[in-house]
Amino acid sequence: MRISIIAAVARNRAIGKDNKLIYRLPDDMKRFKALTTGHTVVMGRKTFESLPKGALPNRRNIVLSRAVHDFPGCDVYASLDEALNHCSQEEDIYIIGGAEVYAQSINIADRLCLTEIDDVPGGADAFFPEYDGWHEVSREEHATDERHAYRFAFVDYEK
Repeated sequence: MRISIIAAVARNRAIGKDNKLIYRLPDDMKRFKALTTGHTVVMGRKTFESLPKGALPNRRNIVLSRAVHDFPGCDVYASLDEALNHCSQEEDIYIIGGAEVYAQSINIADRLCLTEIDDVPGGADAFFPEYDGWHEVSREEHATDERHAYRFAFVDYEK
């Protein structure tokens, strides 16, 4: 089992505001889809509720929720441990949010797949945990253009 965390983070580690992503970067969305398609995605209830069309297609969707809700197209478990116990050793697992789930998984993850955005937004209310002890293994820089208002980099880290 390989556990990766995937997120778009600002310079101050901000990831969200009012249960929404702060940034809409088309290339980040493309990378997210390319990396997670065909694999398992694990998310908290609020992250699931923020998805515009519900469960993500062509992926096994796992929602972490202690409350009994209906999450169409998803497996639901009360905790991250319980969810991981229901995954096979062959599964590639991507933790996709939110802040609480990132905090629970940062110490057990094998890899971070981050989009680091060269900006510090105002008013953010959700933040990615510290990741100082991780080692950068690849970086791909991107400049601003007509579809991307901020410079950003795709950066992968391993322990």
